[in-house]
Amino acid sequence: MSDALPGGTLRLSDTLTVTRVGYGALQLAGPMAYGPPRDQDEALAVLRAVVESGITHLDTSDYYGPHMVNGLIHEALHPYRESLHIATKVGARRTPDRGWPAALSRPELVQAVHDNLDHLGLEALDLVNLRMTDTLAAADIVEPFAVLAELREQGLIRNLGVSNVSAEQVRTAQQIAPVVAVQNHYNIAFRKDDALVDWCAEQGIAFVPFWPLGGFRPLQAEALEQVAADLGATPRQIALAWLLHRSATMLLIPGTATRAHLAQNIAAATIELPEQALRTLDAIADTAH
Repeated sequence: MSDALPGGTLRLSDTLTVTRVGYGALQLAGPMAYGPPRDQDEALAVLRAVVESGITHLDTSDYYGPHMVNGLIHEALHPYRESLHIATKVGARRTPDRGWPAALSRPELVQAVHDNLDHLGLEALDLVNLRMTDTLAAADIVEPFAVLAELREQGLIRNLGVSNVSAEQVRTAQQIAPVVAVQNHYNIAFRKDDALVDWCAEQGIAFVPFWPLGGFRPLQAEALEQVAADLGATPRQIALAWLLHRSATMLLIPGTATRAHLAQNIAAATIELPEQALRTLDAIADTAH
């Protein structure tokens, strides 16, 4: 089924090829990704619909919930289809006040990888993204990324990525072990990483934007809504379609807690953006600077 999924696939490494339209599981947890889902039956149904739709890229983390979302994934989908690839993140932890402090020490990272393996019911993780927090200094990524590189050598991780990082941190990580994905905040209006998106495409590295429809000002939202109305789509669909158009190595992981929104997100990959629409959407970025 995955060959027929809109948007096609992207090969990240010898062991990892995924559909460009993926699914982000963060919203399956409660408010602020903490606690149980609002509707557990629907959450399980969404995960099963993800796989049935042909999506082969599922993005999660054991600190969503915490532990709650990985437990839902295991309940809904284990034993996993051979075609399904689960990406996870480490580098943060959750606190009772729903905070997201850094957890980048060796013991914390090793424990996080083993927690993901245990709660997902896997012997090895297809992709682990190291989430950096509150620092863009290149030197700060060396020690934590080296820990994940060691776990990769041990066979617990197949591929490595980085998240919430600077271009310098990506290049520094590359000197330690192969980097197949970069997951940063990026959308039509927030395009600070334009140069990094282009560089990743040149390197064949996947760029995975989070918060694809956040931070818009009223005038920007109005322009997006106008393009959506002209093309008979929703603003969210247009924002996702633009991202796929932006780079050949862009991967989408939009999240939703309902099957209806999942179907809309998948359909976004079928939307053709005319030149006039692209000019209007690119102007949204211009007004953001």
